[in-house]
Formats: sequence, structure tokens, C-alpha cells
Amino acid sequence: MSDRSHAYDPLTYRPLTFHDAVARFRDGTDTPRAYLERCLETVEAREPVVRAFAARNDEAARAAADASTARYRAGQPLSSIDGMPIGIKDLLETRDMPTQMGCEAYRGNFPRRDNAAVWALRQAGAVVLGKLVTAELGGNHPGPTTNPFDPSRTPGGSSSGSAAAVGACMMPAAIGSQVGGSIIRPSGYCANVALKPSQGGINRGERQATSMSTHGIHAGCIEDMWTAAIEIVKRAGGDRGFPGLRGPDTAPAALRPTRLMVLETEGWAKLDDASRAAFTTLTERLASAGITLLRRGDDPLIESLERAIADARAVASSITAWENRWAIRNLVDEHPDGVSARAKAGLARSEAMTHRDYQALLLRRAQAQAAHAATAGIADAAITLACPGPATPWAGDVPGQPLAPWPTGDSVFNTGTSMLFAPCVSMPLMSVGGLPVGAQVVGLPGQDAHVTALARWTIENVEPVIG
Repeated sequence: MSDRSHAYDPLTYRPLTFHDAVARFRDGTDTPRAYLERCLETVEAREPVVRAFAARNDEAARAAADASTARYRAGQPLSSIDGMPIGIKDLLETRDMPTQMGCEAYRGNFPRRDNAAVWALRQAGAVVLGKLVTAELGGNHPGPTTNPFDPSRTPGGSSSGSAAAVGACMMPAAIGSQVGGSIIRPSGYCANVALKPSQGGINRGERQATSMSTHGIHAGCIEDMWTAAIEIVKRAGGDRGFPGLRGPDTAPAALRPTRLMVLETEGWAKLDDASRAAFTTLTERLASAGITLLRRGDDPLIESLERAIADARAVASSITAWENRWAIRNLVDEHPDGVSARAKAGLARSEAMTHRDYQALLLRRAQAQAAHAATAGIADAAITLACPGPATPWAGDVPGQPLAPWPTGDSVFNTGTSMLFAPCVSMPLMSVGGLPVGAQVVGLPGQDAHVTALARWTIENVEPVIG
């Protein structure tokens, strides 16, 4: 039976935030250690049901928080996120905790080194609180994490633990990653704000096997989302060959959009009536604020973009399957019982592909990116849903029945923006049936600060929709 004691109301829900605690750290009325202890109290209360953690190191976190407290007392914090408790998706290596990737074949894997982004966070004084559950190998085979607003439902994937931990107010921010929809969709399901940056925006370190993967930030507010991202990039940069995230040291000031493209994507036809109505109400509120909304029928270039991403889910997933096939084949050969049937089915599909298939898919992606670039100047950005309605129920696969195709939720509103290499910021602006449904602002590559400013204005000025 579902526990709905944490049902979501966007008018009363208060996410955990960090940026507003810093002044108290400076004047001595609060400390990073006390802040961490409050986080740990929430973890103890909610983790038995939410199950967001793959590993914890409370002793190391307390030591880091004590060191941060001493720096504030000396008037020498290392950065704007010094003392921030933060979780790390369990795809990224950490020197003090295992990296098991949600996969039985990696049980006990402990490389004892930090991912570039984790290293940068430590250099900035952040407090690494634990490793957070990922769907197996960053795919769509679920881990144990439940939705923080209804444990019978998925938190999304593959950044399931990251989104759920922030949504449950266990920590103010967490690192996620996205290839298809693994940051923005779970953030929409769990009432986070989140940044999926332009491709290459945050250094992925060892996680650079696939061409659409990006690191990103889940957070309770825009300010913490942006500062966590920019402090990483100031120290570790972006991916090799990319300039990395660019923008101010503090969150960009709110910027009112003048014109927004409303993208349907291939997800529009899959929306339930209540979620479609909620998003329609949201766009009506934007229009009432004097913002011009442009749709596919209003400009042929928008129509061209919609057509270019009309089968993005198939294109994006096939590109990634091809790029992952050898790593997964080697893993299955070495650990035949350590990889799920769902991952093996994906491997079989990828091994049926040819190099010509992959070349054609890359061409399709390039054409979609060109169609997106052609919309420059039409509008300030695009807006669409972050997820296809509320999080879906998930009780596990049924023995003897076909595997559920989307157990962590459908990425249909996310794969298009991933293949465009576009920056996206999700916004917790809708509630449907007591569950979060997110919207997202989408920009052209390199416009991360711009879309963050637009999202900030929208969150601060548009009344959330309760459906």
C-alpha cells in the first residue's frame, strides 16, 4: 500500500537549500557540521523507505564538515559551496567508497580514486555525504530507490538516488548524469531543479565512453544548482575538447523571457489528460505574463525542429547502445550472471546493428542539431515537459512476462534535447494527483547561464499548477 504522507504540494513543499545558510556559517549562528547533522537526521528518518544510498561514509563526511567549520571560523572558506553536503551518483568513482554502478558484476568494485568532478567538489570544500543509487550501468534496469512522494512509484532513472535524495530533503544537491533522460526526468518526478548542461559542460573524468553523456546537478534551488556546477568547472573544466560551462560565480540573475518556443516532441501524444492540462495551464500563465509562445504551426523552422526530433528516443538510444556494446559484451562474458536480463536484451539489440546503421544515426543527430541551430533568434529558449506525467508505479518485473520497457519512466521528453547537446534546466512547477511533474527550459548549446536565468525567473514569478 502506498505511503502518501509525503504527497507533493508545490505551494507548501520546502526543499532543502544551502546558499542561504552560508551567512549563518560566517556569523557563527550555524556551522557546516550542524547543517550536516540535520541532513543525517533526515537520512535516518527517510532512507529506510526511499533507499537512495548505495554507500555512506558518515565518518569522512563529519570530518569534512568539521574542517569546513574551522575554515568559516577563520574567515577562510574555500568557495561558495564550502560545507555543502552533496551526494555522488554511483557511476562516478570515489576514493573513499566503492563504485558498484548498480550492477552485480561490479559488487565490491573499489578503485580508490576520485572522478574529476568529485575531486573538484572536495577541492571546493564540499562534504561528500555518500554514493547514490543508479539504475544498472546507467541504463534503465531499476535499483531499489523509491519515489520520495510515493514509494510505490519510480524516482526515475538512471540518477534515481540523486533525484530522490534531494526530493526527500536528505541533502541540498547531488551529482547525476544523463545520456538520454537520466537527470531531467528523475528531477521532474522528484520535484528537483536540475541542470543538464551543454554537451561537455562538466568534466566527466573516466565517464567518457558515450558521446551524449553529461554530468549534471540535482538541487533544491537554482542557486545551489548553479554554484555546485560552476565550482566544479572552475577547478576541473569541461570534457576534453570542450570549453566547459561558462557563466558567473553565483547563480545568474532572473531574466524574464520575451518569447518561448513550446516544443511538443514525440512525448506530447503520450501524455495523460491531467498532465497535458497542467502543462497547458502553465503555458497560459506564461502567456498571461506577457510572454509570446510560439508553436510548430507558427514558424516553419520550429516545425522542422519538431520533425527532426520526432523519433529522438530511438535515435539516441541506438547511438548509445552501439557505443556501449563492447564494454557490456566484455562484462557479460566475464560475469554472465552479474548483468540483468534487461541489459542483456539491450546488448542483443546493439549487436544486431552495423557500422552503417551507426553512421546513419550520427547523420540524423547532426541534422537535428542543425535544425535546432536554425531556430536561433526565433525565441529566447524552448519550454517543454521534463517528464511524461507523474512517476509511474513500479513493483518489479513479473516472472514469465516480458520485461517492462520503461521501468524507470519514459525518456520521451528528454532524448531529443540530449541528442541536440542542449542545456536544460528542470523546474518543479506542476503537481498532478499529488505527485510532481516538471517542466524544462531548453537552450542552444553554450546557453547554460541564459537558460538558468530564464528558469529562475519562471520559478520565481509563475504560480505552480496543481492538477
